[in-house]
Amino acid sequence: MEDEKWEVAHVAAGMIDANIVAGRLETEGIPVRLQYEAVGVIYGLTIDGLGEVRLLVPAGHMEKALEVLAHRYEEDDIFSDR
Repeated sequence: MEDEKWEVAHVAAGMIDANIVAGRLETEGIPVRLQYEAVGVIYGLTIDGLGEVRLLVPAGHMEKALEVLAHRYEEDDIFSDR
């Protein structure tokens, strides 16, 4: 997998959102790498792309990653025991 090309599957507006999205992908068995500028994380900046976090997945997992990210959950899906 180290030789495989990694591609941007999603761009998040901050580390919190990036970790949520990464968790969704990893739950589906998709490896994820985060790419970001350190200053955005250190100072919590989210202007002019500084807070941007790019989520990279191996090219062979891109189709599945996009399917996972395209699925939107409704409140009833999350709280099905109500």
